Amino acid sequence: MGILINKDTKVIVQGISGKEGSLQAKWMIEFGTKIVGGVTPGKGGIEVQKVPVFDSVREAVDVNKPDASVIFVPPQFAADAIFEAADNGIALIVCITEGIPVHDMMRVCSYLKTTSSRLLGPNCPGITVPGASKIGIMPNPIHMSGNIGVVSRSGTLTYEIVDLLSRNGIGQSASVGIGGDPVNGTSFVDVLQLFENDPETHAVVMVGEIGGTAEEESIDFIKGMSKPVITYIVGVSAPPGKTMGHAGAIISMGVGTAAEKIKAFEDAGIIVARSPSDIVQHIKKMDYS
Repeated sequence: MGILINKDTKVIVQGISGKEGSLQAKWMIEFGTKIVGGVTPGKGGIEVQKVPVFDSVREAVDVNKPDASVIFVPPQFAADAIFEAADNGIALIVCITEGIPVHDMMRVCSYLKTTSSRLLGPNCPGITVPGASKIGIMPNPIHMSGNIGVVSRSGTLTYEIVDLLSRNGIGQSASVGIGGDPVNGTSFVDVLQLFENDPETHAVVMVGEIGGTAEEESIDFIKGMSKPVITYIVGVSAPPGKTMGHAGAIISMGVGTAAEKIKAFEDAGIIVARSPSDIVQHIKKMDYS
């Protein structure tokens, strides 16, 4: 069921004793996620949300053998938290933190190529497989089990699209937010490959936005997929040079406009929805669910 995680995935929360880490751990547990430990240096031995806290990832790994980690630590410490998770063999690292310096992420992504760890994020809402597990901050009530994969750069748009699909009776195999920073660990193509190989996913909704070329870089892969992909690009009215939401969403030197992205997808023969409701109509018309 789903991609990357399932009902048996064991998760630790780095930064669990902080306000956000504690709150999100509570909601992940309520969703059904198997939170087996938390990590906060200097607070080993306490419990947060009835979860044991360790001083280091190494201690948490030795005791509970987690499969994944989710990171809720301040930007200045986030790179070290990712390094620590990777050094201790965590297979999936989900970094929620925003505002991490780009040069820190360049070092992180370069290092991760030498490990077996996958990083989702940073500045992302995480991943949810309805009925199984959630790692991140997506709202619990909006998800519904089904066969549509969702991948997006924007957290808020991920929530909006997933909620709209569910309210229209269209369930999701998994919802993934890859994060909107200029340098991140998992790309659109990475997630599309996972959905292509997932028998539970029958079609994919890919939500892009202004800035960069991440969307265009996925075109060749989408053209070779056996499953239909419906794209939706936001930011048509965004003025050049203005950041919209986060660091990755900025048009620079005329590159990364919504119009350019939409044209590139249409020229490639890929479905482009013009609004969230249009996504629903495409899915219903083609009976992908």
